[in-house]
This record gives sequence, structure tokens and C-alpha cells, in this order.
Amino acid sequence: MTYHSKRPQKTIFIAKKGCRFCIDQKMKIDYKDFKSLQKFISGYGKIESRKRTGNCMKHQRQVALAIKRARIIALLPFVNK
Repeated sequence: MTYHSKRPQKTIFIAKKGCRFCIDQKMKIDYKDFKSLQKFISGYGKIESRKRTGNCMKHQRQVALAIKRARIIALLPFVNK
């Protein structure tokens, strides 16, 4: 005799974040604005993914390029300790 009961699966709805650059057209992605670029970097210094930040593909590429440029001219660190 087995007592396996089928529990109904809970459905989890995750609200899709909108791209902050698409919503607010006035926001510009610039490598010199390192304060705003720090929001897109994890605690270890990695660039956060699109899934985590909610950016669209176009703006995520621009953010990644701006972060890389800011790292080259030493506005942002490559690795956080």
C-alpha cells in the first residue's frame, strides 16, 4: 500500500520587469556615469544578466559595452574583493 498523494502544483507568477531605458527615454547609457553603471554589476564585479536587471537585449549590450569601457579607463574595477 502506498500513500502517495498528488498535491496540486502551485503556480508562481513572476512579473516581467520592463527595460528602464525603454521606459524612460531620457536616460542615457554613458561610460562616464559610473555611479549608475554600478547598479548593473554584482558584488563580485560581474556584469548582471538581462534576466536579473530587466533590460532589453539592445540596452543590455550597450550597458555591457559602457561597463567595459569604464573598466579600461579605471572608473570601475574589474574585480571587487
